[in-house]
Amino acid sequence: MKILILGATGRTGKLILEEALHQDYEVNCLVREPKKIKKNHKNLKILKGSPEKISDLENAIKECEGIISALNISRKSDFPWSKLRTPSTFLSNVIKNIISLADKNGLERIVVCSAWGVGETEKEIPVWFRWFIKNSNIGVAYKDHERQENELKTSKLDWTIVRPTGLTNFKKEKKIIESYNNEPKPKLTISRKNVAKFMVNALKRDELIGQITVISE
Repeated sequence: MKILILGATGRTGKLILEEALHQDYEVNCLVREPKKIKKNHKNLKILKGSPEKISDLENAIKECEGIISALNISRKSDFPWSKLRTPSTFLSNVIKNIISLADKNGLERIVVCSAWGVGETEKEIPVWFRWFIKNSNIGVAYKDHERQENELKTSKLDWTIVRPTGLTNFKKEKKIIESYNNEPKPKLTISRKNVAKFMVNALKRDELIGQITVISE
């Protein structure tokens, strides 16, 4: 199976790329800075460009049966009030482009990384984090995650939306907890490695089509 990974140079995206290659997927990556991907692999094709530019995206999507997106709204630093690197509607713009190209290119399956606290899960997250979402530039990403989710829900794609809880860089294997409608209640964190593994595995889990899943560990 050939897939396109978006966001492959990010902290989670790099691990998604590693996991997909480990599982013998053929992988296209569309990135602004190809030098950031240092892997050489017979199943890996790196294309330079932006998914906001529809011609770049269409070139990257050719012959792909699925997409995994780990894109996010980027800030200039992890400081919550840091200025944005990407447009405030970056995620929803990309999803609109994907939807517009899907039928023409025979694409059906997509797995998208969103965030715990988006939409109806806002009430589930800690009060202190809700404050940051409402009062800093962190909230810009959450608003656009919600917009991209709404675009997916009304599309004809076989979508899965993954909402990880707080991301860590732990490498120790732990059991992934899948929560639906807050059952079971999610834990506060999950490793990026487990997020990557879940998202790649989700491509072949038909029961996750049309599902929004909160994952934690």
